[in-house]
Amino acid sequence: MHGPASSGWLLVALCAVTGAYCLLRMRTGAEGERGTTGGEALMGFGMAVMAVPAAAFTPPAWAWPAYAVMFGAAGLHALWAARAGAHHLHHLVGAGAMVYMSVVMAGSPGHAHGGGGSGVPLLTGMLLLYFAGYVLLAGTRLVPVAAVAGSGGAGRGTPARRWGDRPELARACRLSMGMAMVAMLLTL
Repeated sequence: MHGPASSGWLLVALCAVTGAYCLLRMRTGAEGERGTTGGEALMGFGMAVMAVPAAAFTPPAWAWPAYAVMFGAAGLHALWAARAGAHHLHHLVGAGAMVYMSVVMAGSPGHAHGGGGSGVPLLTGMLLLYFAGYVLLAGTRLVPVAAVAGSGGAGRGTPARRWGDRPELARACRLSMGMAMVAMLLTL
């Protein structure tokens, strides 16, 4: 994507760590959540690859259309899975945004990260508004809630949860991927 190399590498690191955590969550999560978590891992790694600064690596001409096809398939999967839950609609919007960014980058001169493609301003703005709202909503879900008296914790009669089963970490990952999407759209 466009932008300074240092912020690009920070974005790569954030997305790669998020994708790796999502892969680890797939191992510990419930069977019904594995598809959602796998989609989040794909999104994290895909965003990490797309955010690599152009000074470090310029992808071949076929890479951007391949990204568009891959995220298009992920979007179709999210659309199919949306029958079961509303969160899959967010995955559909995210996959659509990745397809959009891939198509814009494929149309930019030289197919480079910083090639100068700007996309459709109205669509970019709508996606920015959606993901900015998502980030704000996800951020409010991370605000600590006062513990209920007698709720207990590890060592107080309730079993300790594994780190992959902690919902606040999953929310933090979703928040970080939302922020990364806003950053990528801003630099488009």
